[in-house]
Amino acid sequence: MLGKIPSLNKLILELGRIPGVGPKSAQRMAYHLMRAPLSQVESLRESLKAVKLNVKECPQCFAFVEGEKICEVCSDLHRREDLLCIVEDPSDIDSIENSGVFNGRYHVLHGAISPLDGIQPEDLKIPALLHRLDEPESKIKEVILALDADLEGDTTVLYLAKLLKQREISAYRIAHGVPIGGDIDYIDHRTLGRAIENKVQV
Repeated sequence: MLGKIPSLNKLILELGRIPGVGPKSAQRMAYHLMRAPLSQVESLRESLKAVKLNVKECPQCFAFVEGEKICEVCSDLHRREDLLCIVEDPSDIDSIENSGVFNGRYHVLHGAISPLDGIQPEDLKIPALLHRLDEPESKIKEVILALDADLEGDTTVLYLAKLLKQREISAYRIAHGVPIGGDIDYIDHRTLGRAIENKVQV
């Protein structure tokens, strides 16, 4: 049936390009938009257009910001200038900020090193990070690497740790292990291994 509706097929195809959206989810979203009032679809279209036109990367940390100015974190004079947290994506900043325990600055890489996918350090915001660290006025003395606990994250951590050591900057990686409220019976062996490696004295 869908083969006879090119416009709907095209919409499903485009929605399916969104990371995390599979064919079935794309189809459900397309049908929802088909049934939605035209005003709602127009509002969605305008929102997408506004985001593309108005949301930019902060010139200092590369998080997302409205317009050409620097972001709220970079412009906050009350945050520590000697502490930097490196994350993969801008959304990671929201998660860390919601914890309420970090009061330093950020640097967004916009991905992780992945040779199999052809993603090298120069394809990320790593050159900009090194320039930031090497600036004469830089006060950064400690870096927290808040990267994903996967192969790409591990590769990126090892690469950055070497560069930070050369600059005599203390580097730490966020601890990984059993989540609060987690049942050991249902924890995968890799996560459990990390938890044992990151054990703390009580």
